[in-house]
Amino acid sequence: MPTRPTRALAWLVALLIAAAASIIAGICLGPTSVTIPQALGVLGHHLPQTLSGTAPAHTTPWPTDSTADSIVWQLRTPRVILAATVGAALAVTGMVLQAVVRNLLADPYILGIHSGASCGAAAAIVLGIGAQFGDYALQGSAFLGALAATAIVFGVAMSTGRLSSLRVLLTGVAIGYALSAATSFLIFASDSAEASRSVMFWLLGSLGLATFDGTLLVTLIVTAVVAALFILLSPRIDALSSGDAISLAVGINPNVLRAILLGLSSLLIGVVVAMSGAIGFIGLIIPHIARRLVGARHRWALPISAVLGAILLLWADVVSRMILAPQEIPVGIVTALLGAPFIIPLIKRAYPASSS
Repeated sequence: MPTRPTRALAWLVALLIAAAASIIAGICLGPTSVTIPQALGVLGHHLPQTLSGTAPAHTTPWPTDSTADSIVWQLRTPRVILAATVGAALAVTGMVLQAVVRNLLADPYILGIHSGASCGAAAAIVLGIGAQFGDYALQGSAFLGALAATAIVFGVAMSTGRLSSLRVLLTGVAIGYALSAATSFLIFASDSAEASRSVMFWLLGSLGLATFDGTLLVTLIVTAVVAALFILLSPRIDALSSGDAISLAVGINPNVLRAILLGLSSLLIGVVVAMSGAIGFIGLIIPHIARRLVGARHRWALPISAVLGAILLLWADVVSRMILAPQEIPVGIVTALLGAPFIIPLIKRAYPASSS
């Protein structure tokens, strides 16, 4: 019988292969299909130029088929990169938040962090707030909104001096509703119909604006760095998820660690929400699947979550592009349809009838 690390490594390798296949499928599938040889030909033509330092926008087109070149390289490749990055970011953040709060129902959406990031980004789109951040105004405003929402939720939850998971969840729901109302007010108060439509579609989640520019690179780098920090901190996260008493017993200050994890989570959610809008349920359901596969130790559960989240959002994006083709529906609708049925058995598991 294989040991747990061996089993976890086998799952990780298998899921990485599945993720690579999902990326190819995400590039090939759409209202206009592209064959696998065409996709590989375009990627093989552009990737050496990109890796050698040539800006993607200025690489020479694939000489065999200019239409396939435009679809694969300009439209779908940045989109699948963004989908994989956002899916991984949401999944690892959900797992960390569940450990911080010690509640199976915690995720960035339920705790109001998504709503804070969305409100900040909507303020940037509608009111031009955050212009001092330059090209990264949307990301900067979304991060500040996520950080503010996190501070309010945990400040209120700890106002009695003791952190209760149920108090955190209820506070997160309340703050999320308030920030969603503020975002709706910004939309209706806007003088620009174009900005209002943009915010409405973006609030439901969309990967359609992905392009090869600095913001995509920043999203990729921030996700990789924060995920790596989470994995490095995984032994401490294990202790924190066992309770403050265990953390103190092994020499960890739970309040300091909690603040660090929440700050990193806010940064990551702010960046990905600014790029893709509010996409729910990935941070809720993926951590549970990962723990079923490799156990609760975050050293393995976090990377497994990242790959699973990437795969889920890649396929959700394919569905969003094809289900009503040529019209595209927001990807957040697809993830909600996939995730909503998962909540009922999860609630029964987290709050069994005998506990009432």
